[in-house]
Amino acid sequence: MAAYVGGDHAAFRVLFDRYAPMLLRMARRRLSSEEEAREVVQQTFFQLNRARNDFRQGAKLRPWVVTIAMNLVREHYRKRGRRKEASLEAAIHTVGVEQTDTLEEQERAQQLRTALAQLPESQRTVIELHWLQEMPFSEVAKVVGAKEGAVRVRAHRAYKKLKELLEKELETP
Repeated sequence: MAAYVGGDHAAFRVLFDRYAPMLLRMARRRLSSEEEAREVVQQTFFQLNRARNDFRQGAKLRPWVVTIAMNLVREHYRKRGRRKEASLEAAIHTVGVEQTDTLEEQERAQQLRTALAQLPESQRTVIELHWLQEMPFSEVAKVVGAKEGAVRVRAHRAYKKLKELLEKELETP
């Protein structure tokens, strides 16, 4: 980022190549269509370009970029006047179910999607960033605008609830 801010335009391509795939996966989980997800990623990089001189030297870039993208997703739903819960099924599809998965693997993935959909938004966001995007809690805290301890508590509660939901699902025939 320092190189890009300093005028190296080739550095922007490196940033895009590094962060676009992760941002696209995150946006797909949150939005109902591939087109909307790609638009959020594109807008994220437009905003990164516009705000490049505001980036604090020495700060971590990933939380900053993810925050931009998540704010754009929120703005997308504000403009549409509804919340994203209806699109969660399509959004979490990228958890890892592929055509080559066995029926049992697909069923487990579906159970996980169903359980994730039942979590409160704040817990689901923490799980998506920490578990699915493999972000450390310190970065998740910056993205969601909370203290790291609060994020760890949310994650603990979410993982506990997921375990309960999945065990309950296994008990029902």
